[in-house]
Amino acid sequence: MKHVLHASAAVLVALCTIAAHPHARSATAEAQQAPIRVKDLGKLQGWRDNTLVGYGIVTGLAGTGDSPGNRTTRQALANVFAQFNLTVPAEQIQSRNTAVVMVSAALPSFAREGDGLDITVSSAGDARSLVGGSLLLTPLKGPDGRVHALAQGPLSVGGYRYDSNGNVVQKNHPTVGSVPGGAVVEIPASAQQAAPQQSITFVLADPDYTTASRVASAINSQFGQDIAQARDASGIDIAVPEASRAQVVGFIARIENVAVQPDRRAKVVINERTGTVVAGGDVSIARVAISHGDLKISIASQNTVSQPSFVAGAGTGVRTAAVRNTRVDVDEPNGPGYLASGTTVADLVQSLARLKTSTRDVISILRAIKAAGALHAELVVQ
Repeated sequence: MKHVLHASAAVLVALCTIAAHPHARSATAEAQQAPIRVKDLGKLQGWRDNTLVGYGIVTGLAGTGDSPGNRTTRQALANVFAQFNLTVPAEQIQSRNTAVVMVSAALPSFAREGDGLDITVSSAGDARSLVGGSLLLTPLKGPDGRVHALAQGPLSVGGYRYDSNGNVVQKNHPTVGSVPGGAVVEIPASAQQAAPQQSITFVLADPDYTTASRVASAINSQFGQDIAQARDASGIDIAVPEASRAQVVGFIARIENVAVQPDRRAKVVINERTGTVVAGGDVSIARVAISHGDLKISIASQNTVSQPSFVAGAGTGVRTAAVRNTRVDVDEPNGPGYLASGTTVADLVQSLARLKTSTRDVISILRAIKAAGALHAELVVQ
């Protein structure tokens, strides 16, 4: 019987290959990043979605709604009936075809009256499924307490649940649904117009001092005057020229199409749950020695039987004995592999991938390099 414990052999081979060719890159050299439009780097200050929420009722369910003991559902139905001059005490309402739900939506900054909004409907009671239901007219309120939209329509649910006699069949999550374009804007958000008259502020999605400075310089170069100034790592103040104040939309359009070469911070993102590693190709690694998972232990066992030889009669207590012989062999590498200065994460990952090293071993190596202070990047573990 032989047991072998062996983890990720050939890792050192990859490291030695990189060390021998410290400036080696992939067959296709990494091209210089193309300039990016300013509009793809952020947005004007004041642009944001506004959250709306409401409380409503879903009807038309096939016996999968809230239980008759749910007082909230009974009271909600009694209130709806009362609006149509139908008085029914809440205690007398017994229905499994309705469910109380919470409705949410996002109101864009520049939404107009009559625009449609996508809404999400989620069960707020003990309903088993919302499949086949239809949402009754539901007002959606904003943080200011005003009704900004009205929602209604049949639900689209990406799942189902059916149960009978203790048997349950379920797919996905049947207590949450959506209604594409199910809400109509009644009162737009009180956001500012396209821009103030005197100045605007552009906000970067990823704050960075170098990128902010480059954006300001590119805008000034485009307009031929110093109208932009980086306030901090995320904000660029832009003065609207007097000649452009009557046509602010056109002025903003010119700013949005200014090309900029953004800078970026070195990051390595790893996800241990899915075994994913994402890193910029130019993230460098300092000179470091690495030895990972290259210890090989072989345990061999052999069972033999010791049978006494009889010349005469056997003595008392003499019997056959089973003997187990075990041999342990330990095979260690000659020494650690070395990464030369200037090696990048792309070099390391590509070399390990060619040798079919598992992603989790790659993650372990990167985390160890970061702990040793040799990885010149922010390590993000998800």
